[in-house]
Amino acid sequence: MIRLGLTGSIGMGKSTVAQMFADEGVPVFDADAAVHRMQGPGGSLVAEIERQFPGTTANGGVDRARLAARVLGDAAALERLESIVHPAVAAARAAFLAENRAAPIVLLDIPLLFEKGGWSAVDKVAVVSAPAEVQRARVLARPGMTEERFEHILALQMPDAEKRARADFVIATDQSLEETRAAVSAIIAGLAGGSNS
Repeated sequence: MIRLGLTGSIGMGKSTVAQMFADEGVPVFDADAAVHRMQGPGGSLVAEIERQFPGTTANGGVDRARLAARVLGDAAALERLESIVHPAVAAARAAFLAENRAAPIVLLDIPLLFEKGGWSAVDKVAVVSAPAEVQRARVLARPGMTEERFEHILALQMPDAEKRARADFVIATDQSLEETRAAVSAIIAGLAGGSNS
């Protein structure tokens, strides 16, 4: 099995690219989706997050806006939250890998792959990238996004140029979906060929 890590800064089109891998039959582990499930109504992390950050849950799940407001800009609070979330995500990822052990390639979609050391758990890394002005326009078009919040998120992420320099593959998303899909297909074909030799 080849474990391909997929990462990219906010607004680069990572979710779209991950779906392209899934469409090609590659099993995908989405770290963000796992967190959403665990923080959603009845999720396994809700009680502990409420205990550590009182008033950040509602309707049986985590109120992500309230939680973000509580931890953004507070390094100690963010570290405390990560100490709850990261082990749970690691366990979910281990279960996914066990479940898909017969697959020749799996995709691990991990937003902070480089920042949090996840790169050491993958065989190859693909970085999704677009020019800064495209990224900015995409992110600021999101509901509730502000310049200040965007800048804060960017500050927590490794610069795009550094991610590209460390990647085995760079997938451009400032082109047509067909061109991006062709790049994904080429990576899968290359990895599949490499896994047979």
